[in-house]
Amino acid sequence: MSALAGKRIVLGVTGGIAAYKAIEVSRRLVDAGAHVVPIMTESAQHFIGTTTLSALASEPVQTDLWHNPSTPIPHTKFGQGADLILVAPATAKLLAAYRMGYSHDLLTNTLIATRAPVIVCPAMHTEMWEHPSVIDNIDTLRQRGVHVVEPESGRLAGGDVGAGRLASPEAIVAAAERVLGPRDLTGVQVIVSAGGTREPIDAVRVVANRSSGKQGYAVAAEALARGADVTLVSTVSLPAPVGAIVVPVETAAEMQAAIEQRAPSADVIVMAAAVADFRPVAAASGKIKKQDGVPEVLLEPTPDILAGLGATKPARQVLVGFAAETDDLVANAQIKLTKKNLDLIVANDVGASQVGFAHDTNAVTLLRPDAEPVEIDLAAKRDVARAVINTIVEIRASTQTGKD
Repeated sequence: MSALAGKRIVLGVTGGIAAYKAIEVSRRLVDAGAHVVPIMTESAQHFIGTTTLSALASEPVQTDLWHNPSTPIPHTKFGQGADLILVAPATAKLLAAYRMGYSHDLLTNTLIATRAPVIVCPAMHTEMWEHPSVIDNIDTLRQRGVHVVEPESGRLAGGDVGAGRLASPEAIVAAAERVLGPRDLTGVQVIVSAGGTREPIDAVRVVANRSSGKQGYAVAAEALARGADVTLVSTVSLPAPVGAIVVPVETAAEMQAAIEQRAPSADVIVMAAAVADFRPVAAASGKIKKQDGVPEVLLEPTPDILAGLGATKPARQVLVGFAAETDDLVANAQIKLTKKNLDLIVANDVGASQVGFAHDTNAVTLLRPDAEPVEIDLAAKRDVARAVINTIVEIRASTQTGKD
């Protein structure tokens, strides 16, 4: 279950050109299971209509402090009932009013009348974002415990380019997950590998596999949401989870070098990548021509990265492997679990419907030493990632307390 599922989130929208992005933020929050209560300032209504946001949120937009048919004190109701208040975009005016406690409309009154965590997502022109008063307001709010999703650099209104563009909806929702989710991996160093390696035959062709990298990226996103510092060693070009350090690689040898360099300082390593078992002994420097006849491609084993990590695993490091199988799922995975000195192996039947490569869903079996296998039925890959991370947290807890 998502960290946002069942949470009541007040989404405040203020009067900036980036207000249109609040529509996508609302949709993503609702899709994650949150109950979204939208509040728009009078200025925000110059940029987007209340009808659109009302249709995509969980209830109609609130705009009025004084004429609310549901309650005579809406700011108290919304402030006390919220699990989180999220303001996106947050203008310079909103930041100044919030800092001073200037409760002049429904949104600022709600912000002051809550004990729930607050996230503000500033958006404004570069000159405004860099103004000393705005910097001072942001610093003060941070000192008070307000979470700030800093703006990005890029194209602004009027064709200008610079810092101040509202963070992406993905980044904003990821921030909400971090605030509301369990922080059970805070400060934990996690390495995740993702995608299928590609071993060159010549300058054009490769030996590869069908791995999309989606499950590894979902694991990285879940670890980030729970406070981990994540390095993602990847062969694919999917949008990276917000906050991850991405190390691009292509071959098994490149992946081995990238991971082994970072492994000694890692608390958790999740090898979700599909590493090729074989590679050509020698790759042609140019393209092999068809008219030259069918080439003979000699193969050799690639390094077994996971086995190498298991053989040199530091004490208390949690090592997780993945096993893509087509038959004897549990038996084959159990052999790998033991042989490679793993703490957890995630096995899936890639021949099953909607499971494994390229799908957005997966069904897996989690195996640990001296524990019964746990089956995770067909679910979204983020839900599978959550089950994997939950198990890692359990393993870390048992290791830290000295239990088996």
